[in-house]
Amino acid sequence: MRAIADTTALVQDGVLTPDQARIIEARSREVMVSLAVNSILCFGIIAATTGFIFWLADPLAVAITGVMMTAAGLIILKTRGDQLAIFGNSATLIGAGMLMGGACIELMDKHEALAGWVMMPAGALVSLLCAWRWRTGAWSSTFVLGAILLMGLAMHLAGIEWLMLENETASPTRNIVLLYYSIAIALVGWLLDVRFITAFAIAPFAQMLETGTSYFKAAYVFYSPESTLTILQMVLLIGLCIWWSRRLADRDARHLHVLAVMAFIVANASALVGSIWGDVVGETVWGPGYYSDGYADWQSFNEARDAFRDSALIISEGVYSVIWAIALAAVIGWAAQRHQRGLFNTALTFAAIHAYTQMFESFADEPLAYVIGGLAAIPLAWGLWRLNQWMTAQNG
Repeated sequence: MRAIADTTALVQDGVLTPDQARIIEARSREVMVSLAVNSILCFGIIAATTGFIFWLADPLAVAITGVMMTAAGLIILKTRGDQLAIFGNSATLIGAGMLMGGACIELMDKHEALAGWVMMPAGALVSLLCAWRWRTGAWSSTFVLGAILLMGLAMHLAGIEWLMLENETASPTRNIVLLYYSIAIALVGWLLDVRFITAFAIAPFAQMLETGTSYFKAAYVFYSPESTLTILQMVLLIGLCIWWSRRLADRDARHLHVLAVMAFIVANASALVGSIWGDVVGETVWGPGYYSDGYADWQSFNEARDAFRDSALIISEGVYSVIWAIALAAVIGWAAQRHQRGLFNTALTFAAIHAYTQMFESFADEPLAYVIGGLAAIPLAWGLWRLNQWMTAQNG
């Protein structure tokens, strides 16, 4: 189990010796430094690759430079070993990125009809080859193989998305493709053991019900047109992740925990939308949809929407606020008992957001609501404390 501990307090309590504490601190520092180095390295590689492609702005020059960079990187890795590994990795990845990225840009710019049909299988082939050789470290370092695998995945998914846009593919086909995106990203994150990649799988999964983000001048917004259905979708994913993680080794279970936390974040963000606006369940899925779905004018759209709402399940913002508060309290207590730190911290964060939002949105001029809420929190805290004592006694 991975846990956060105060090594100074543990030494003072006699749980650890000073030497053991120093070893734990050194390993923790090593992990943080490694994360910082890899983050800087990835940023530099992406920036340099993009810059080379647009600076050279010629397919032949990009291809030649990419081949030279890749060859130079592989030679460095082969002859210089660990001493110059960072430079070898960087040169190899910049070269590979120029070849693949340059090819994608050229195809989309000059050969639009063929772009998707070339990128989709080519990216899949690169990904499968790298995945096949990744575990053995053949051909190059695992870092390089893993990064090129990600490039291949990006090329593959971009090819599919290009075809989707070219053919104006709509639901339900698009929903199935988005699910495929999510599964593919999660599998690659698990294979490479990079939880950041696994966490990113939640984006296409949420977009299956049009949940996502947008931005405009001075604002970056989260939107969820089907907040209730999105919450149910995310709860199902959370349940599957927690159930499955108990049957897997720690290395694999960590990826499921991260995915569960990301799903919990999306569910809470959707609940925030519902607590402010309420929800007409299914209005954009099996209901009238959007005005842009082919309505002749706003009047016909409004008539269809009103007719649907007459028989639809409507959850008011007040009901949403109460249910969300109860759910957050339950998750905080459960996560604290089960040492689910990610869910615990996320639930606390959204509890603060919920309280702040409702303070100004619903109860700004109703002081009695604060009295009731505050007094209700006291026995709730006492109940959680007593529950913890009972569970500790049961576990002996």
